[in-house]
Amino acid sequence: MNGWIILDKPLGLGSTQAVGAVKRVCREAGLGKVKVGHGGTLDPLATGVLPIALGEATKLCGRMLDATKIYDFTVRFGTQTDGLDAEGEVVATSDVRPTLAEVEAVLPRFTGPIEQVPPAFSAIKIDGQRAYDLARKGEAVEMKARSVTIYSLRHAGLDPASMATGEEWTPDQVRGDDGGEGLDEITLTAHVSKGTYIRSLARDIAHAVGTVGHVTMLRRTKAGPFDLEQAISLDKLNAFGQGAAQSEFILPLEAGLVDIPALNLSPEAAGAIRQGRVWTGGCTDDGLYWGRDSEMRPVALIEALAGTLKVVRGFNL
Repeated sequence: MNGWIILDKPLGLGSTQAVGAVKRVCREAGLGKVKVGHGGTLDPLATGVLPIALGEATKLCGRMLDATKIYDFTVRFGTQTDGLDAEGEVVATSDVRPTLAEVEAVLPRFTGPIEQVPPAFSAIKIDGQRAYDLARKGEAVEMKARSVTIYSLRHAGLDPASMATGEEWTPDQVRGDDGGEGLDEITLTAHVSKGTYIRSLARDIAHAVGTVGHVTMLRRTKAGPFDLEQAISLDKLNAFGQGAAQSEFILPLEAGLVDIPALNLSPEAAGAIRQGRVWTGGCTDDGLYWGRDSEMRPVALIEALAGTLKVVRGFNL
């Protein structure tokens, strides 16, 4: 049991609960005790792609946490909450409603490297305590700005092809074309680096157009190499526990390595690397690879440097 289950996480389920559900299903399927971990927390109020690692794939969870992610999210204008989401208490209101053109005009400000202040209701630790624990106690929480990168940010109704060519938006491309009237809400798509808080992004976009806002919908459509096409529902996951074939649900370990070039290892090199030894005489460009043996099985994440191959993370398959 080494590989990935990509869950389309439903609303209301936490990431830890999702891991628990996979463990339960594995037991029901007669697989015994399986090591399980997730590749990036997804809030209970969010839905979408949650990579769950099994067995040796859990060694890649750290890489998955560092991976870029894509989200669709809806910003409701006119109300800001303490949690910057639909469940928070209202802390500010505004009668200002931006037009579509006004929102479009500020999006470039939030593209590229930016400084972002995380929400007080977040898992960031302050003096050893989670920020959300302090916030729930009513304590003042001072969150420091952090550097993140927004690779792209666009209206969810905009065809990315027209975005690249600079063509004019058409009414069919822009959902909810307001005809110059103010918007109560807008749905955007963001491709972001690790550490980015979409709730903070929504807050800052609202402030940039002269109002306040909060997130009412958040859906992760991609995490690292995994997207919604590979994701399964909770109902389908439960079917796995009732005897459905593993191949319908579990992706191989190497599915989490598709963004890294593979390196074919000789039997001698594979044997040395399995033992954690540095292998010299490797003829390849410097960089990160995943090494595979003659049977195409992953052996390790490998760093190639000046003709040597050094183990970054070994797999016991």
